[in-house]
Amino acid sequence: MNNSKLKSQGQFGSLFISSMFVFIGLITLYDTTSYSDRDSQVFPQTVAIILIITAAISFITRFIGPSNEGGFGQGTWWRRILLIAAMFITCFAMPIIGFLLAGIIAFVSGLIAAMHDKWSIKTALIYGSSGIAVMISFFTLFKFILYVPLP
Repeated sequence: MNNSKLKSQGQFGSLFISSMFVFIGLITLYDTTSYSDRDSQVFPQTVAIILIITAAISFITRFIGPSNEGGFGQGTWWRRILLIAAMFITCFAMPIIGFLLAGIIAFVSGLIAAMHDKWSIKTALIYGSSGIAVMISFFTLFKFILYVPLP
């Protein structure tokens, strides 16, 4: 496959995915209008609006100034698959093992997928302690401040 065909496929794919995310955000925004409790609308509406805005910006910038990179660009597939698998495992495991343990799975898997540098004990301790602090902060925020029922 020649380079220009690869670029055009990457261009089309990026525009298509951006428009799909705008569409998904609009569907989500519309769906929140059927929620009976106003408090339960806030978070999904906020996320949907952010999704629509960022996907629209992505669409516009890719449409106005096409990139030389086609599709996914360069990288390793196992990192992408690990990240997606970790998100699914976290979603399915959360009701069974709870918010904090599922969060640990998501954090560690995402960190492994994102870490391109060589691991050291210092790096592992810094990332581990910051991950624990972030997870405990989210748990505290959702459970005790926002009163979100967590598994």
